[in-house]
Amino acid sequence: MGTTDTSKPNLNSILNERKKFDETKAGVKGLVDAGINKIPSLFHHQPDKYQKANNTSHAIPVIDLLDIIDNKEDPTIHQGTVDRIKEACETWGFFQVVNHGIPLTVLEELKEGVKRFYEMDAEVKKGLYTRDQDRSFIYNSNFDIYSSPALNWRDTFSCYLAPETPKPQDFPIVCRDILLEYGKHMMNLGTLLFELLSQALGLNPNHLRDMECAEGLIALCHYYPPCPQPELTLGTTKHSDNDFLTVLLQDHIGGLQVLHQEKWIDVKPVPGALIVNVGDLLQLITNDRFKSVEHRVLANRVGPRISVACFFCSDYRSSSKLYGPMKELLSEENPPKYRETTIADYIAYFAAKGLDGTSALTHYKI
Repeated sequence: MGTTDTSKPNLNSILNERKKFDETKAGVKGLVDAGINKIPSLFHHQPDKYQKANNTSHAIPVIDLLDIIDNKEDPTIHQGTVDRIKEACETWGFFQVVNHGIPLTVLEELKEGVKRFYEMDAEVKKGLYTRDQDRSFIYNSNFDIYSSPALNWRDTFSCYLAPETPKPQDFPIVCRDILLEYGKHMMNLGTLLFELLSQALGLNPNHLRDMECAEGLIALCHYYPPCPQPELTLGTTKHSDNDFLTVLLQDHIGGLQVLHQEKWIDVKPVPGALIVNVGDLLQLITNDRFKSVEHRVLANRVGPRISVACFFCSDYRSSSKLYGPMKELLSEENPPKYRETTIADYIAYFAAKGLDGTSALTHYKI
C-alpha cells in the first residue's frame, strides 16, 4: 500500500517563499523598511541546546600588540605575546587585539562606509544585488538562502581585496575608498598575525605565509537591521569559518557569542579592538592544535549592527594547491587527522552545506 508524500509541497512552498524574498532584492532591510512587526516564518530558528554562560568568569583574551610593534628587538616581550596567542588559539580559538596599528579613524570610517552602502536608495542597491560568485563585489541576503534550515536576520556584501588589487570602479562610490584603504591595513596586520601564529606553532615566522595562507583577502560586510522578534531568529547561525584566519571589526552593539566549554560566551565590544579567530583551514593544517570554534550572532531589537569580517585565504579561485596537516607537526603519536583538500573544494562544500549548524571539517576527517 502506497503512502502519501506530504513533504514535497511543503518543501516547494518553503523554496517559493525564499525565492520570493530573494527576488525583492531588498534583503532583510527591505522588510524592516516596510514596517513589519512580525518576522516571516522562514527566519524562525529552532531553539539552541547550549546555555548562556555567566560572563563574569569568562572573557576571551585581549592581546596588546603595542609592545611587539614598538619593541621589535626585545625577544622576551615578543615571546610573551607569542605564548599568549598560542594559548588563545589552543583553548579559545578566539582573541581580541588592541594597538594593532590600524588607526581608529579608519575603523570608524569603515563602519560608516558600510552603513552608507546599506542606506543608499533601494533601487540603486537592487542593481548591485547578485548571486554571481565571480563578481568582485557581491551584495545579497543569506548566501545559503536555498540550503540553510532557516534564514538569518542580516544582509551582506562581500568583496575581494587581495591578491589582485581590486578595480575601484567595481565598488560602490559610497564605500570604495575606505574599503581599499582598509584592505591595505588588513594585509599588513595579517602578515604580522601569521608570523606570530607560525612562531606559536614552533615554526619559522614565514612558514604560514610561505604556504600562501595570507595570499587572499575577502571582506564580508554585514548589516543586521533591528529585529521586532529577536527571540525567534538569529543574526548568524552557529558556524565556524571556512578560512585560515578571520579578523572582525564589530560595532558597539555586540551580539557575537563564542561556544566555549558547551556554553555561549558574549564577546563584548572593546573600543578600537579587532577580534581574531582561527578558521577551519588553520585547524586542518595544524591537525587540531589550533581550534576553529563555533560562534553565532544574536538578533537584536536595536540596530542596525554593523560588522566587517576579513577572511584570510589563499586565492582559491586560481589555486589547485592541496592543503593537509603540516608534516612538521606530525609524529607517530600525532598522525594526520584530515585528508588533503584544495581551498576551492573546501569552500564549495561549505557553501553547498550552508549554515546548518554543523562543521564542514567533519567531512574531511580521516
